[in-house]
Formats: sequence, C-alpha cells, structure tokens
Amino acid sequence: MAEKDQQAALLKEIQTRFDRKMKESEIALLEYWKEQVDRVALMKPEGIAALQQQIKKISEMMANRIRMLKREP
Repeated sequence: MAEKDQQAALLKEIQTRFDRKMKESEIALLEYWKEQVDRVALMKPEGIAALQQQIKKISEMMANRIRMLKREP
C-alpha cells in the first residue's frame, strides 16, 4: 500500500509541476501578444489602412506561430 501512496504522491507532484509550467507558458504567451497589440494601440496611424496593415501583421505572426507549434513533435 505504501508503494501505491508513493506513486500517487509522485503523480500528484508531476501534475502540479506540469500545471505550473503550462500556466507560466500561457502567461508568457499572453504577455507577448498583449505587447504586440499595445504597440498598435499606441500608434498614431495616418489612416485606417496603416492600422489594418499592423493588425494583419499581428495576425500573420500568430498564424506562423500556430504552424510552428503544430509542426513540433
């Protein structure tokens, strides 16, 4: 029974570490994209075309990152 308890404790610790790492990764990701959007918000575009171009650039960056993540094993 002690071995089962050890395995359960180990599994719980691994799950806790995994959850913490996932949370840290998500925070870093959100901070990065927030920074990108904040840059656009601070811009003083001369027209709607410049703003649309920046939004399109951010969208392309996101799409590229998604492709990269899907490619990784």
